Amino acid sequence: MHAKARDNGEELTPFIGAAELETHVQYRLGRQVRNFQLIFADKGLVLRGRAKTYYAKQLAQHAVLEATKLPIWANEIEVV
Repeated sequence: MHAKARDNGEELTPFIGAAELETHVQYRLGRQVRNFQLIFADKGLVLRGRAKTYYAKQLAQHAVLEATKLPIWANEIEVV
């Protein structure tokens, strides 16, 4: 999901906070990433959770990138 524009041309993220973004990513990934969490750090995000594969870890990162313009500082999703 991409940022939406207001009438004045200002871009917005479609999510209010971490909970909505976490829900969006979980929906996109199904059960491939468990205990998914987003931690809002200074102007960036840290991803945490447990993935079944490295591919699922990468998919989670791309889902977050599509949904927000905040940089990802670290992808700490553990592959188990």
